[in-house]
Amino acid sequence: MSALIDGIRKGNFAVFGRAGMDMFADPPGTRADEAETFRADLGGSSANICAGLCKLGMRSALVTSVSDDAAGRFCTKRLKHYGVGTQYLKVLGGEYRISLAVYESCIEDFQLVIYRNNAVDFQVTEEDVDRVNYADFGALITAGTVFAAEPSRSSTFRAFENARKAGLPVIFDIDYRPYSWPSAEVASEVLTRAGEESDLIVGNDEEFGFMAGGIEKGLDKARELAASGKMVIYKMGHEGALTLAGDEEIRTGIYPVTAVKPNGAGDSFMAGFLAAIAEDRPLKEAVLRGSACASIVVSQPGCAPAMPTTAELDAFLAERSGPTDV
Repeated sequence: MSALIDGIRKGNFAVFGRAGMDMFADPPGTRADEAETFRADLGGSSANICAGLCKLGMRSALVTSVSDDAAGRFCTKRLKHYGVGTQYLKVLGGEYRISLAVYESCIEDFQLVIYRNNAVDFQVTEEDVDRVNYADFGALITAGTVFAAEPSRSSTFRAFENARKAGLPVIFDIDYRPYSWPSAEVASEVLTRAGEESDLIVGNDEEFGFMAGGIEKGLDKARELAASGKMVIYKMGHEGALTLAGDEEIRTGIYPVTAVKPNGAGDSFMAGFLAAIAEDRPLKEAVLRGSACASIVVSQPGCAPAMPTTAELDAFLAERSGPTDV
């Protein structure tokens, strides 16, 4: 556990997974199928985590593939805009395409359409991950989507091995998206392996339940992973989170807000939690700062642009008496 904390405290992260383009209906409240105007910005779970970390004063670099077209160049420029390292981006031509997410800022009957045909981020190879200078970083982060197809599945497990050899802890956001996977059985097997090979696992009750073969078994699965020496954050939506670390089980609440969309919360939580640990804050406070980041993001349009800066996070917390009771 100490090696995990020490790695995070370096505040410099190698992040594996996708960058995508988000298009969200404007102005807020407009249904996507009725919109005449859309705003565009960076999206994709791993890219969002990178942007969130940088906005909180950390350093991050994204390891992925992007398409050799206007959309790919848009994502690359937005990554640079947020201060994310792009030295490990691979540009691929042909018919590969960046992921596109089309959504709205309407929480009721929320509509999200994701295009991932020939998704370029699945084309990360073992050669690509071997190019990374792991010694430059304090920890490796990945979101579960990378494991949904080859060659990125095998190459990310290869990155885990490389990180281990370099002494870096592995941080895994389960991030289960059924549409990316060939079957639920394959997903359960592969995501379970990824969890077993990680030092910190973050997911919601449904994701742990999926790994365990039933939502009622999710908490037992989280506790089983924690008993093997891992830190586990088991998120329960509006009921808060349970953090399992060593012999500790820390229950925390949330910061209620008026949400305009549900997406982006998990990515912001991860960035806020890791940044707080890097700032040497206590574990419970770090989880609560992650929860506050999640609340901020769901209350605003977009994902990467909604990620808070440290000043915005501190101002949000200063305006509130505290999280919900648990």
